[in-house]
Amino acid sequence: MANVFTRMTESISADLHDLMDQKEQKNPIGALNHYLRQSEQEKEKVRKLVERQYRLRDEFTREYHIAQDLADKRQQQASIAERADEEEMLAFASKEHEEYQARANKLKVSRDESVAQLEMLEQKYEEMKYKLKDMHLRRMELMGRENVAHANHQINRVVEHSPSKPIARFEEMERYIEDLEFKVNSSYYRNTFDSKIEKLERKLNSNESAETK
Repeated sequence: MANVFTRMTESISADLHDLMDQKEQKNPIGALNHYLRQSEQEKEKVRKLVERQYRLRDEFTREYHIAQDLADKRQQQASIAERADEEEMLAFASKEHEEYQARANKLKVSRDESVAQLEMLEQKYEEMKYKLKDMHLRRMELMGRENVAHANHQINRVVEHSPSKPIARFEEMERYIEDLEFKVNSSYYRNTFDSKIEKLERKLNSNESAETK
């Protein structure tokens, strides 16, 4: 159990800075989410181990108390048999007392070990939960950094990494419009030139006719 738990805690304790700072990471949020899901699964395994250890501690405690109560009972009965000079009953009670007491002593050792193991598991489990919470906070920080990076990328695409570019584009568009207006006006003037000349000619002819009269 200790080796399994050590492997779990070591995986949870992995340093995340490299994951967060690697520029070549194409999808750091996805990778971190995958890592967190795996860590949550490991945490669930440890939680079940802790619950199992609680049950073992309680079972050892119950069996220890049963054995000790029987040992105490046989010891008391042996005392009574000894006072009554009942050698056969004394021998039986004494033998049973030794057996139950040996069982109780063994169960007490196992119970104490299970209590120590439970304390260790609980401590490591709390450390694991803390590290997972810290990783969730780091994920939020990474998401914030990713949002800023995407926003900057969009902004840089608009300004093309130079504050003069948008102004240059507006100036270019303004020149294009002026040129278009010039072409339109020139075309209009060219298309109406003949009619203007004809009108001017009629006016001159009319004036000349009036003068000759």
